[in-house]
Amino acid sequence: MFGGSTLIAPDSPPVFGNLYAGNDKIIPYFQEMADGVHKHGAALMCQITHLGRRSVSNSGDWLPIVAPSCVREPAHRGFPKIMEETDIRRIVKAYGAAAKRCQLGGLDGVEIQSYGHLLDAFWLPRTNFRTDRYGGSLENRVRFSLEVLEEIRKQVGSEFIVGIRMVFDENLDKSYGEGLRLEEGLKIGEMLVKTGALDFINVIQGHIDTQEGLSHIIPNMGTPAGPQLEFAGAIRREFNLPVFNAARINEVATARYALREGLLDMVGMTRAHMADPYIVKKIESGEEERIRPCVGMGYCLDRLYENGDALCAHNPATGREKTMPHLVPKTSGKLRKIVVIGAGPSGLEAARVCAERGHSVVLFEANDRPGGQLLLAAKVERRRETIGITDWLFSEVQRLGVEMCFNCYAEIPEVLAENPEVVIVATGGLPNTEFLREGADLVTSSWDILSGSVKPKKDILLFDDNGQHPGISCAEFLANPEIKLEYVTPERIVAPDVGGTNYPAYLRALYQNDVTITLNHRLTEVHRNGSGLIATLYNEYTHSNYERSVEQIVVEHGTLPLDELYLGLRDQSSNGGEIDLEALISGKASLTPQNLVNNQEGKFQLFRVGDAVASRNIHSAIYDSLRLCKDL
Repeated sequence: MFGGSTLIAPDSPPVFGNLYAGNDKIIPYFQEMADGVHKHGAALMCQITHLGRRSVSNSGDWLPIVAPSCVREPAHRGFPKIMEETDIRRIVKAYGAAAKRCQLGGLDGVEIQSYGHLLDAFWLPRTNFRTDRYGGSLENRVRFSLEVLEEIRKQVGSEFIVGIRMVFDENLDKSYGEGLRLEEGLKIGEMLVKTGALDFINVIQGHIDTQEGLSHIIPNMGTPAGPQLEFAGAIRREFNLPVFNAARINEVATARYALREGLLDMVGMTRAHMADPYIVKKIESGEEERIRPCVGMGYCLDRLYENGDALCAHNPATGREKTMPHLVPKTSGKLRKIVVIGAGPSGLEAARVCAERGHSVVLFEANDRPGGQLLLAAKVERRRETIGITDWLFSEVQRLGVEMCFNCYAEIPEVLAENPEVVIVATGGLPNTEFLREGADLVTSSWDILSGSVKPKKDILLFDDNGQHPGISCAEFLANPEIKLEYVTPERIVAPDVGGTNYPAYLRALYQNDVTITLNHRLTEVHRNGSGLIATLYNEYTHSNYERSVEQIVVEHGTLPLDELYLGLRDQSSNGGEIDLEALISGKASLTPQNLVNNQEGKFQLFRVGDAVASRNIHSAIYDSLRLCKDL
C-alpha cells in the first residue's frame, strides 16, 4: 500500500508532496513501481483521494478547495467553495479515471480514503449543510460515495481490487461538534458494502481535522500498541469482507495477536517497516529478536506534514536507499583497528557499521551503560520507548563482537594505547548556557532536571530556546499540580520543530497541569534575589524587558561539543580531523574514499560525529555515523 492521499483532481491541491493521478503522466511511474514490486512476488495498491477541505488553495494550480459546505478545516485553515452539482459530476468521473490509471499502471488495486477527506465530508452533518439531494438524510449524504464507487467499478471492472479506508466513529467530544458515531458509521458501511463494489474495509476510529485528533489516528509513543484493534475487531464481525487496520501496530507480537484473535484479516505496519524493511525476512529466518524497533517517535510523519521527506528517526537508510545501505556490506579492503569514543546513538551506530564492515572495533564509554542523551529523553514516562533505539544498537554491537569498555573516561593515552588506524569521537555535547549575558552559573540545565542530579523546586521558569523535543520534554517532566511552572520561548509557537503528531501530547500535559505558556520572550540575564532568582525576559517586538522572580530557572539551549579529546588528537592524526565533504555527501565514498592526508606523520584517521560536532537531533547523529563508516 503506497501513495497515501494520491490526488485525483486539480482542485485537490497537494499539501505534503502528494502523488497526482489526475492525468496520464503518472502511469509510467506506476508501471515502473509495479514491475519492481511484482518481481518479488508481492502485490501493491495505491491510496487515492480527493482531499476536499483538507488542503490549501495557495498550492498546486491555485484553485479553490471544495467541500459539500463551507466548513473550514482547523488543521489546514482553508475556506472551501461549496460544491455545485457540476463539481460533483466532474469529481465522480475523476475518481474513476484515477483508479483506471492505477490499473493501467499495473497496480493490483486502490484504496479510497474516507476519513477527513471529501467522501466522508458528505456523510457528516457537521460538515454537510446541503438541502439538495446530497444533503439531509443519510441516504442523501452517502449518495456521492455510492456514485464514486459505481464510477470506479465501471472503469476498472470486477477483477481489480477496490477497498475503502473509512471512519466508523469520529470519537469526538460533543463540545467540538456532533461527530459521526458508530451506529451511523455501521449504516454507512452497510450501504457501501451492499453495492458489491468493495473488496475490503480499512477501519479508522477518530478524526483528523485537527492536529490533536490526528495524533490519535496516528498514535505515537506513550500510547498502547494496537489501540484500535478491539474496535476494528468489532467492525470485522459486522461485515463479510476482509478488514484491515494500521494504527500503531509497530511490532510483530501485536500483529500476531491481531490475526490470531480474528480481529483483522490484514495488518498495516507502515512505520514499523520504515524502521526495518526486513521484518518479514527476519521472521522467516528465525531472527525476530534482531528486528529494529519502531519506537513511535513520529519523526517520519512530522517531516512529511512539513513538506519534508519521510525519514525514520533511527534508520537513516530509509528513503536514501540509492546511497545508504540497510545491510552494511563487508569491506573488500584492508581490515582496520577502529576506536570509537562514546556509546550514545552516533557512537553505537559507528561501532555497529564498522563492525559489520569486518573491522576490529573498541568502544569506550564514560557512563556505566550505553544510551547517551536518550537516557535523559527516556526519563519522561511517555517517551521511555526512545531507549529502544540504543537498546537495539547495543544488541547489534554485542552480536558483532565489539569490545566495549564502560565506566572508562577515555583520554589520549587510552586511545593511543589501542594503536588505532581510525578514531571516531562520538562524545556528544554538554548543555549550552553561554548565550546568557549574566547568570549562566545560576541556571539549571534540562539535563540536570531529567537526570535527577538537581531536584525541581516549587516555582520554576523553564526557558526553551531549542524548539525541539528536549525543552518541551523537560517541561512535561516538570508539569504537575505541585509545581508552578512557566514555559518561556522566544518563538511565536511552542516548540516549532516538534511536528503535528507529537506536539498535541506535550500541550495536553502542559494544559492539564496549568503551566503558563509565554511566547516571544527571550531570557537574557539571571540574578540572585535573596534565596531566589530574577529572570530578565526581553520582548523583541516591544523592545521591552520584563522580570520574573522565581526559585529556579531551567534552560534548554542545545549543547556545545564535548570536544577536548578530539582537539587533543587532531594534530596527531593523518587527516587533522578533516572530512572529505564531497565524498560524504555523494554517498559514493567507495569511489572517492575518506583519504585526506594533512599530516604525513599521523598514524590514524580522526573523525567526529553527532553532537560532538554540533547540537542536532538523533537522526542527524545516526546518519553522521552511517554515511561516514559505511565505506571505511
